[in-house]
Amino acid sequence: MQLQEALASGASALTAEVMPPRGGDPGRVLAAAGSLRGWVHAVNVTDGSRAVMRMSSLAVCRLLLDAGIEPVLQLACRDRNRIALQAELLGAQALGIRNLLCLTGDPVRAGDQPDARPVNELEAVRLLQLVRQFNAGQDPVQGQLPDGPTDLFAGAAADPQSSSWSGLKSRLVRKKEAGARFVQTQMVMDCEALKRFVGEIAAPLQLPVLAGVFLLKSARNAAFINRVVPGAQIPQAVIDRLAAAADPAAEGVAIAAEQVAAYLQIAQGVHLMAIKAEERIPEILRQAGLTASL
Repeated sequence: MQLQEALASGASALTAEVMPPRGGDPGRVLAAAGSLRGWVHAVNVTDGSRAVMRMSSLAVCRLLLDAGIEPVLQLACRDRNRIALQAELLGAQALGIRNLLCLTGDPVRAGDQPDARPVNELEAVRLLQLVRQFNAGQDPVQGQLPDGPTDLFAGAAADPQSSSWSGLKSRLVRKKEAGARFVQTQMVMDCEALKRFVGEIAAPLQLPVLAGVFLLKSARNAAFINRVVPGAQIPQAVIDRLAAAADPAAEGVAIAAEQVAAYLQIAQGVHLMAIKAEERIPEILRQAGLTASL
């Protein structure tokens, strides 16, 4: 449990994100995760991100464990009723998966099957409450789980650049009360917003923060993300910097490295997102002054 131990000790914590394949062959995602070995405490596996069909997060997490890589299971409420969510949590426990990120899930209209029927019986706060019940050995119907409590380490998501500060604060308070043990943020492009979020909201709640760093590949890529990713707020100055660069891909790595170095002075850790370019994450960390020592 490298991630949990790092967060509990107050040490800097690093995680990175991989996306399951749109198909039945896990080869590429396992190779991507393998390139991160020694650089990060855990590898976070997305769950139906942007409402697009992918292999199950639970399956990829188990494959990562088999490869000796600590996973973080993302679990979204959008596509599952409470019975299905309960099954996923108990399945994670049985498979040895302990780290969990509880999410509501992107709306189906954001994906490529907008006529799919969402479930949304629960949302992130109520999912966290369910995890807390299971960790206390409680069966939500029959009193006690017959084989004892689960041991799941659950985190929550937050957006430090939310347009509603009061809403951001009240929701994170509810997530903490529901049992969240850490916070992973969406991509952060405003250092001052991150400072305020950590200082005024997360720190008083004693919630360690993994600040989201997103690898941008080009000006066009950044503009696309601003257009289609919920909550994305990439500044025009960053887009212009990428547009002016002789090598936009290398410039994106440099920008991400600057953010990692800056954010580690504010938050306890960082969470790196480099969609289909996970092999560049070690170079980002090297440029940020870090080494593969985990």
